[in-house]
Amino acid sequence: MYNHAPKDYQCSFCKIVKGIEDNNVDTKQQDIFYQDEYITAFIASHWWPNIKGRVIIIPNKHIENIYSLPDELSNKIHAFEKRISLALKKLYKCDGISSRQHNEPAGNQDTWHYHLHIFPRYTNDNLYLSHDQKYKASEKERIPFAIKLKKYFKKI
Repeated sequence: MYNHAPKDYQCSFCKIVKGIEDNNVDTKQQDIFYQDEYITAFIASHWWPNIKGRVIIIPNKHIENIYSLPDELSNKIHAFEKRISLALKKLYKCDGISSRQHNEPAGNQDTWHYHLHIFPRYTNDNLYLSHDQKYKASEKERIPFAIKLKKYFKKI
């Protein structure tokens, strides 16, 4: 319902779930800090200058947008969003959390697989004033964030 993916769309998020790494997928398997039979959570490959370690949660099954997301899966994603938010508060010492999710081109969706962003927020971080400053974080920059979250979720 309300799908916009091209007919021959190669889903990068499906590749992440399947463990495929290639030149079309910026996220690496080492960025994944949680995966079960329903969802996968990983450190996002693109950051803003004052907001490092952004997290993305995706369903393992290819679902393009919120309109097609089954309630049971939505509940799992959002319950884990809360757990991640608490982890970020503890591990990143952030001042707050923002989460967002986009649907369709007019809603700024640019990857045709449902995904939820979770941002660690800091006082005066200027997230909404710095969208044009987004950059690709190196694998080396992302590793410490993934390791912290992997350790955290193994303990609980």
